[in-house]
Amino acid sequence: MMRAAGVAVATSADVRVASLPARGLLLGALCVLILAVMLFPIVVTFLSSIKTSAEASSVPPHYLPHTLSLENYVKVFHYQAGLLVYVYNSLAVALLTIVMCLVLAIPAGYGLARFPIPAREPIFLLLLSALMIPYQALLTPLYAMFSALGIANTHLGLALVHTALQLPFCIYLTRSGFESVPRELEEAAVADGCGSWRALWLVFLPLTRPAIVTLVLFTFITSWNEFIAALIFMSKETRFTVPIMLVGVRQGHFGAVDWGALQAGVVVSIVPCLLIYLLLQKYYQSGLLSGAIK
Repeated sequence: MMRAAGVAVATSADVRVASLPARGLLLGALCVLILAVMLFPIVVTFLSSIKTSAEASSVPPHYLPHTLSLENYVKVFHYQAGLLVYVYNSLAVALLTIVMCLVLAIPAGYGLARFPIPAREPIFLLLLSALMIPYQALLTPLYAMFSALGIANTHLGLALVHTALQLPFCIYLTRSGFESVPRELEEAAVADGCGSWRALWLVFLPLTRPAIVTLVLFTFITSWNEFIAALIFMSKETRFTVPIMLVGVRQGHFGAVDWGALQAGVVVSIVPCLLIYLLLQKYYQSGLLSGAIK
């Protein structure tokens, strides 16, 4: 009986060990499938961008190019004011937006997280309630106000619009990051003679770096890809951003869509977002995992 029980225990253990590789293979296959589904549109977009214009617009379409060509990228690079002008406009607006969001969201999140402000929670909820308002409804009064101020067709004006749209979410991120810092560290900093601003600079900002990097990443991508506000506030061709350029470059002959040029423009617009994500990937992933590991 004991030998039989020992054999049964060993058999069940062997079954569990043998099931581990099967689970790993199943998980790996699922990850590969998800990766393939997510990469498929990007790969098709890139392959379409290196076709000739006629081949990219052929019906029925085919995925692999028969002839490699860079004419679509040449067209995008020399389109109207030039690709570099549009990229510069988008970068200028995105960087101004990032700076203003950091300058406003960090003190606001710090105050809402660490100071006993009267009616702190209602104030925080009031700030977040701005996310429930469709920003398209705000563009007309904002345009009228910015036109009166003379900043309706400037990088600063568009950056202010993007900042107003993203500031509630940025405050939410910074407040959550500052609340995660242990109270003991703050008390130790105060005991060492740190004031509120010095504690923010020396203690809180280094410890909440993942949250700050996440703020920068989301702010850049949102501002870079924003279209409607840029279309309304920018009336000069030399002030257009990359999304507006994509709408213009897709126009082919007799109103047809130039799919090759459009796909080349999409590839160009993806590159800055991909680069900034790769540069900040380490901090972004640590921010996602910071609450999972004690």
